[in-house]
Amino acid sequence: MATWNLGDILDVVGSHLPAEHPTLIHGDRVIDRATFDARTNRLARQLLVGGAVAGDKVAFYMYNQPEYMETLAACLKARLVHVNVNYRYKPEELVYILDNSDSVAIVYDRAFRDTILEIAPALPQITQWIEIGGGNELPDGTVDYESLATSGKADPLEIDRSPDDQIFVYTGGTTGMPKGVIWTHDLLMQAQLQSLKAVNGINPPDSMEAYVAYAKEMAMHARQLPAAPLMHATGMTTALASLLGGGCVVTLPGRTFDPELLWQTVERRGVTAMSIVGDVFAKPMLRVLDEAPGKYDLTSVKGIVSSGVMWSLQVKQGLLKHLPNAVLLDALGSSEAPAMGVSVTTAQGHLQTSQFQVNEDCRVFDENDHEIPPGSGREGFLARSGIVPLGYYKDDQKTKQTFRVIDGVRYVVPGDLARIQADGQLTLLGRDSACINTGGEKVFSEEVEETLKELPDVSDALVVGVPDERWGQAVVAVITLEEGQDLSDEEVRNHVRQHLADYKAPKRVVYSQTYFRFPNGKADYASARQLALSELGAAG
Repeated sequence: MATWNLGDILDVVGSHLPAEHPTLIHGDRVIDRATFDARTNRLARQLLVGGAVAGDKVAFYMYNQPEYMETLAACLKARLVHVNVNYRYKPEELVYILDNSDSVAIVYDRAFRDTILEIAPALPQITQWIEIGGGNELPDGTVDYESLATSGKADPLEIDRSPDDQIFVYTGGTTGMPKGVIWTHDLLMQAQLQSLKAVNGINPPDSMEAYVAYAKEMAMHARQLPAAPLMHATGMTTALASLLGGGCVVTLPGRTFDPELLWQTVERRGVTAMSIVGDVFAKPMLRVLDEAPGKYDLTSVKGIVSSGVMWSLQVKQGLLKHLPNAVLLDALGSSEAPAMGVSVTTAQGHLQTSQFQVNEDCRVFDENDHEIPPGSGREGFLARSGIVPLGYYKDDQKTKQTFRVIDGVRYVVPGDLARIQADGQLTLLGRDSACINTGGEKVFSEEVEETLKELPDVSDALVVGVPDERWGQAVVAVITLEEGQDLSDEEVRNHVRQHLADYKAPKRVVYSQTYFRFPNGKADYASARQLALSELGAAG
């Protein structure tokens, strides 16, 4: 079986594409393939000239913009390691990430200069501070990104690369403090190819020659719009897949998600595919289309992929009314465990919300690492073998907990609770960390959330457990209503009782104008729980 290096793929595929082929689009800015290759080759060389050596870490602190993909390509070519930085982090969190990752260079947007100046004294190991958009007015010790991308040799780098070169994907939320998931180039490419087979049903290329042929026939025609932030796995990996295949990555200007701009861009640029993160993106997208049916020409759209949080069937079906020929792919996976299962929805058919067709490498185990047979009706921890990352960077304890050898096979067990039916269909119940024990009964937050989101007046909902003298934990719904709408607690409870067991109905309901979501769309349960505790305490 072939082994892969992502820098080599970029070089080889790029050499087979027309020079004028669009590769990055951002608003009115279009970067063709020849320009992209020249800029990324120069940037790769300049990072090495600046003192970085193979295996060194480079932090990415920026929005969705062409420079993100350029810097990623440059790092892959120079054998440097990508470190994603959440642009919502506060200074203390930034210092933690940059220190934990051992980053020696950081590429950041001008918008973050004040924060960079604040944290720089605490990070003496960083020797290259590279600013995007700063021009000639730069802080001392800082280099202008554009000058690096436009000076020096533009030819491909003459270096030997390895399939064991690494790329980090920092993840947080369910893992405590953010941790760097260690992927090798070869493992990440194998994961990409496995997803290609799952989505398109084609046998993945097994050599560089076959991959180039695939790129020229199919992939180079893709125009991928990552609506999700590139700083998170869903956005980055889908954009990278398009880039590796010779396609085009389209990013949206602006610092917040604008669904109207998204559809305008889809029409203007002929976007063929998008990546989102569940209903937090899909609901606003649907609302814009419902308000003005037929306003946009969306015939170019072939598919939308979502990962990370639930994507409700009601919203999928609403989108398909406007995109009748599209395939909506709900991917069950995480930074540690991609492609665990898929749920495909088209105008012709679908699986229910939270149901997936499981990957053949997946199993369900109980708390004693005993496999639970499909069709038993019992719930357990979802695990996958096969294409599994190396572990967490500098965290042996968490690596041993999450990446486990069971019966001689290495699995990643990220904490998802699930049941598998005899036919291989999987029902996702949620993360164990989002499981509420109320009166001895288990309530999975995501199951109740998806039921709440079926209410037309509900824009978003999170379900948390709060201490309760009688029940141990009480189920509390934190609901964000559509603008101008109203809903009573009893209406909420009655709706849940119509679909789920009575004990799963919220004991209390808290209403908020805030969306308790991280930038990648994942639930911010800690903040939602804090609001619930505050509101319920105030209520006496």
